[in-house]
Amino acid sequence: MKKWLISLFIILVLCGIRFTDPWMLDMVRMKALDQHQRNQTQQSLSNLVTIEVNNETLKKRGQWPWDRNTLANQIIKLYQAGAGIVVLPILFADEDRFGKDDALARILKKTPTVIGQIPTNEPENSGVTRGVSAIGSPWKGWVYQYRGALGPIPILSENANAVGMMIIAPEKDGVVRRMPLVIAVEDQLYPSMSMEILRIAAGDQSYQIKTSEAGVEALRIPKYKIIDTDANANIWLDFKWRTSVYPLHEKLPDLTGKIVIVSMTASGLDNPVSTPLGVIHSHDVIGASVATMMTGRNIIRPYWADLSELAASFILSLLLCIVVLKLRWYFGAILLPIFLIGTYYTSSYLFTEHDYLIDWSWPTITIFITWAISAFLRFMEEYRLRQEIKKQFEHYLAPAMVKKLQKNPTLLKLGGDTKELTLLFCDIRGFTPISEQFKSDPQGLTKLINRFLTPMTDIIMRNGGTIDKYMGDCIMAFWNAPLDVDKQRYWAIQSAHEMLEHLEGLNEELEKENSLPIKVGIGLNTGEVVVGNMGSDQRFDYSCLGDAVNLAARLEGQSKNYGVEIILGEETAVNMEKDFAMLELDKIAVKGKEEAVSIYTTLGQYDVIEHTMNWVLGVKQHEKFISFYRSQNWEIALKFAVDLRDEFNGTLTKYYDNMRERIIELQSANLPQDWDGVYRATSK
Repeated sequence: MKKWLISLFIILVLCGIRFTDPWMLDMVRMKALDQHQRNQTQQSLSNLVTIEVNNETLKKRGQWPWDRNTLANQIIKLYQAGAGIVVLPILFADEDRFGKDDALARILKKTPTVIGQIPTNEPENSGVTRGVSAIGSPWKGWVYQYRGALGPIPILSENANAVGMMIIAPEKDGVVRRMPLVIAVEDQLYPSMSMEILRIAAGDQSYQIKTSEAGVEALRIPKYKIIDTDANANIWLDFKWRTSVYPLHEKLPDLTGKIVIVSMTASGLDNPVSTPLGVIHSHDVIGASVATMMTGRNIIRPYWADLSELAASFILSLLLCIVVLKLRWYFGAILLPIFLIGTYYTSSYLFTEHDYLIDWSWPTITIFITWAISAFLRFMEEYRLRQEIKKQFEHYLAPAMVKKLQKNPTLLKLGGDTKELTLLFCDIRGFTPISEQFKSDPQGLTKLINRFLTPMTDIIMRNGGTIDKYMGDCIMAFWNAPLDVDKQRYWAIQSAHEMLEHLEGLNEELEKENSLPIKVGIGLNTGEVVVGNMGSDQRFDYSCLGDAVNLAARLEGQSKNYGVEIILGEETAVNMEKDFAMLELDKIAVKGKEEAVSIYTTLGQYDVIEHTMNWVLGVKQHEKFISFYRSQNWEIALKFAVDLRDEFNGTLTKYYDNMRERIIELQSANLPQDWDGVYRATSK
């Protein structure tokens, strides 16, 4: 028992050190993560080029600094060679001693040239701002704060199309691993030079910064893309990207459409930067930051990194401890290198394939120390026992004491708990014609159903759902049981969209095989149900029962009648309009129920839909259609139904056709004046 307590104590102490995360441990982690950067093969990005001003350039073109007219002429030559964007990481804080500032200003006004400015800790501010809109919680306290900024002289700042902050933020060990994309001076946000380069490349005028209570989540150039950052608006740099370097004094290469960084590499002009790959030129840091964002490689420390590292340290150390103390020490010696190598290569895989920075150093240290101490304790115990046996050999104890071990397995009991779940029913439409084509090949039908059900199941489970049961060609699933699921409605709706997206690919394959396509209807509903083990004492399943379950099934059945693939109950649709493009379809009392509910459909992720169709106008027209329909203004409602057929990229054509047919029927019906607009379904 003593050896178990000592080993467990050591494991807990080591995990406690990791939990407190002292700065020295952070440095160890950073050094370990640097290894992943060094293992990468260096590559050049085709659209990034560095034109360097080296010692030989100064011999031929004259001592630095050049007058601004000479510099302007060099910029012209770069654009004549085809450059798309020229980057000058130079601070023009003083007027040209030769009075040639206007020559450079004219070039800056006519070209997408990016020049620099720097943050300072002086209160004076001559920096050039750029429009940055903040979304979410206040960003103060998260973005790096400076007292002032030093920008270019007025004639240049007024004419420049892009001015970015030149800032490098090394870690405590002096190594640059991250780059701030925005900083703050008082109450104003300033983009980095890298962001300005991307903004000019995207042809936009502004930025968006998304924040939450946990800090900065992402940055976005409206016409470009979202860039994931850490809480302080930093990105982890991908140092495998290098720029192609050409001297300015030699014949320029073809620079068509390229981003050209003018780098001062002459002696005394460049400030070399320490990185995981060693000391490199500052232009390589700019190139790495631009390449990281342009390639879309968002290297991140995911929110679960600390927990996973702590869990790996504890679980693997505990497992190794059990093997060493319970079995033989040499079993642990075999398992130890497997754990050490496996931990490193798992971390390397997550970095290479998923861009995750997961620390491998502390788990390996914890595992090794635990093994060493456990092996020592086991050795000491066996040594003591051997000595005891040798001493007590003649004193043989006749009856051995037998201990009876009692196990307390968790007994599954019938019954359940009341809990709010989001339920999903997915059923194949028109299954009879599909089954008929496999009349002579029942095994083929089974394979087809498996081709459909397997990926659909994977999608549901990947998004945190629980498969309740399969009913022939129908899937029933739910979220928020047995484990709580954060944002259960979101993941249920997201699963529905991913299922439809996958179905498109499957139908393409079926078309090539001359098979009928698969069409589905999906019903989603949220409500309180009883969930638990249902059945008999002999056989039971983990399932759920309740009115919300029945309604979800009915909504799936109504998807065909409304000509849509997804129908959501009102409890599922609530507060989802910011995440998904939602439209109210109708108020309906499903078969077997008197109570009416509003039903909705979703066309996809809101951020995507609003940019791919005339969403805002379409929604307004649709709301008018619903209003006229419920007020019995049949003629106007009919006109809207016809006009809206081609809205939303034609995705709701069947819905408006079906509603038009219903309106025609209702026109001849003897409806009461106080008709509530509820459609009472007569079929499932």
